[in-house]
Amino acid sequence: MSGHSKWSTIRHKKSAVDAKRGKIFSKLIKEITVAARVGGGADPASNPRLRAAIAAAKTENMPKENIERAIKKGAGEIEGANYEESVYEGYGPGGAAVLVESLTDNKNRAVAEIRHIFAKNGGNLGESGCVAWMFQKKGYINIEKDKVDEDVLMEIALEAGAEDVREDNNSFEIVTDPKDFETVKEAIEKASIPYVVAEITMLPQSTTNLQGAQAEQMVRLMEALEDCDDVQKVYTNADIPDEIVNSI
Repeated sequence: MSGHSKWSTIRHKKSAVDAKRGKIFSKLIKEITVAARVGGGADPASNPRLRAAIAAAKTENMPKENIERAIKKGAGEIEGANYEESVYEGYGPGGAAVLVESLTDNKNRAVAEIRHIFAKNGGNLGESGCVAWMFQKKGYINIEKDKVDEDVLMEIALEAGAEDVREDNNSFEIVTDPKDFETVKEAIEKASIPYVVAEITMLPQSTTNLQGAQAEQMVRLMEALEDCDDVQKVYTNADIPDEIVNSI
């Protein structure tokens, strides 16, 4: 799990910079649009994917009108790009597994750019299925240790349906089945417990420890992939040393 939580920490630290460049809004608008189109309709109450996308947009303080416009694009009420979903798999420095989720209006451009990013940063794009088996889709909530009592958190999370609550360095990690994620997240919010990360994600079942130059190169690979306009999310099983995380 530590590989995931450390990359989540890095991504959280990057979010302010990304927001200034409009990166976060652009990716969230894509997700809302596709969720409204393929996730079960334009009503968040009956579309869990859309509901999660809207919640993520609100967390980033996206204006309400932007959210509504993206939903209308997905529902076909106003004209918009036709985004296609794809998943790419590959290896980073040291053989660490990398999973890339893409939303693009040009798949040829997307795969060419993703392949170039892997090659430029010490990795390589692999065949479909080469690393996906290493990950499980889960709900994930990360909370700093000094924000909550462990026993209180355990009781709230497990009663709400969490699969596990565990320690990881300076934080607690809550893992849920995707269908129970919203219920657990709402219970945490109701108890006024602040969290660093709360998302549906792909958690690695095991991690690959990286050190020194390989760890630094892995961070550069992940950042380059996330900066790609055609990439929505990136996951890895790389376990990155704390000193490199803290230097970001």
